[in-house]
Amino acid sequence: MDRLEYFSIIAPDIGQIFRFMAVVTSLPLAVTVIYGEWEMFVPMALVPLIFLLVGSLLVRVPHPAREARLSIALTAVALIWFSSALIGSVPFIVGLQMPVTDAIFEAMSGWTDTGLTLLPDVDQTPKTLLFWRSFMQWLGGIGIVAFTVALASRSGLIQRGLYRSEGRSEAFMPSVVGTGMAMWRIYIIITLASIGLVLLSGVPLWDAVNLALTAIATGGFSVHSAGIPYYQNHLLELLLVPVMLAGAMPFKLYYLMYSHRKVSFFGDRQAVALLAFTLIGFLVLTADFIFLMGHDLFTALREGIFMATAGITSTGFQNTSLHVWPAVTTLFLVMFMFIGGSSGSTAGGLKISKVILGLEGLAWWFRRIFVSGKAIVPFRHEGRTVQKNIAEIEVSKNMLVIILYFVSVFFCTIAILHFEAQTTVDSSKVIFEVVSAFCNNGISTGFVNPDMSFGSKWAFIFLMWFGRLEIVPVLVLFMGLIKGFD
Repeated sequence: MDRLEYFSIIAPDIGQIFRFMAVVTSLPLAVTVIYGEWEMFVPMALVPLIFLLVGSLLVRVPHPAREARLSIALTAVALIWFSSALIGSVPFIVGLQMPVTDAIFEAMSGWTDTGLTLLPDVDQTPKTLLFWRSFMQWLGGIGIVAFTVALASRSGLIQRGLYRSEGRSEAFMPSVVGTGMAMWRIYIIITLASIGLVLLSGVPLWDAVNLALTAIATGGFSVHSAGIPYYQNHLLELLLVPVMLAGAMPFKLYYLMYSHRKVSFFGDRQAVALLAFTLIGFLVLTADFIFLMGHDLFTALREGIFMATAGITSTGFQNTSLHVWPAVTTLFLVMFMFIGGSSGSTAGGLKISKVILGLEGLAWWFRRIFVSGKAIVPFRHEGRTVQKNIAEIEVSKNMLVIILYFVSVFFCTIAILHFEAQTTVDSSKVIFEVVSAFCNNGISTGFVNPDMSFGSKWAFIFLMWFGRLEIVPVLVLFMGLIKGFD
């Protein structure tokens, strides 16, 4: 199929999503009005205007009457996310005169819930743009496509392939269209509850709103350069822990609570595993802080629970500097960042569901080694026996994604080390930042900064994009552009 013909199939659906994004992205203009930042009105208004213009053009593209294949949905999702980062960068370019690459980095970090930043001074940034960063993370947390399903549900492509191609949303709810509006309500209710919880710490409403938006989205942007330590508020740190965990839980549990009044957190393996990982991380980090760093018990407990939660939920908040951590403690946090939160949540990382399936697959493989070749060893997943041929396909696909994650981290680390070859670089810090970006975490050692090379900045942009969509949609897009879509 010709590339233009291929694009004509997906163009109307992308355009429809962009037009709805134009409506949603108009909200930050209210901040401009409230705080009287009129110089930011035009830069911020350009975002919904561009979404509207581009969307209106795309919906008018003539498209052939043929069934949309999975590759079309994957390509569309990859294009939607990258285009959103390009459009989202406009206020930073026009309003702050940021370099184009830095602005795209900032927007991609926002949409993908990563939380790494290249802003030169967050405290001096206009409130309109600070809220825009938080709002991008909030929208990106549940997924750009997922957030427009309720309004664009008449599109057959969106109903199935497009929605399910968006990496973090695949297990959100059992029925895409039928529960679209419920998705909006659930996310808004949880966000409002989070704002109320954060307000109990005594921080101002402005700070509470932004912190809650980025915490429930497991994003990690802050409205101060110093981040969470700026507040010197131990109660705030404690209250953010349940908000981060709430964002990393499988959202289908909230749907069951909302629609069936059924609470089943401890009946879901991902939820139980998330809490177990958090507890393990808390114990290990606390012990390291006490015995390896000499912290007092209260400081060790406070930093241990916060950083363990921020690591496993892929939230970029941090209440301590990683520069003083022992190497073994930093490596442990890297493992947590790599695992990430639950599938169907706002969290990044490999996902707990893939870790569980990978361990089940390894156990199944070893059991088959020690029995007769004629013996049938059943594969059980989530309490059900799965047919052998289906199990082999699903386990293989799962292991392929895991391998792709490791390969991506390896090659991007090598590339960035080459880009920074003229400077003195600690390779362990590069590895940490690459994992943080690829797993959309955002916890930083300080390596990511505006002085990075041009190549390194773009490597991180692609890392965040790849990680947010779990690699495959972006690979399909690149392969189609290179080899064609036939």
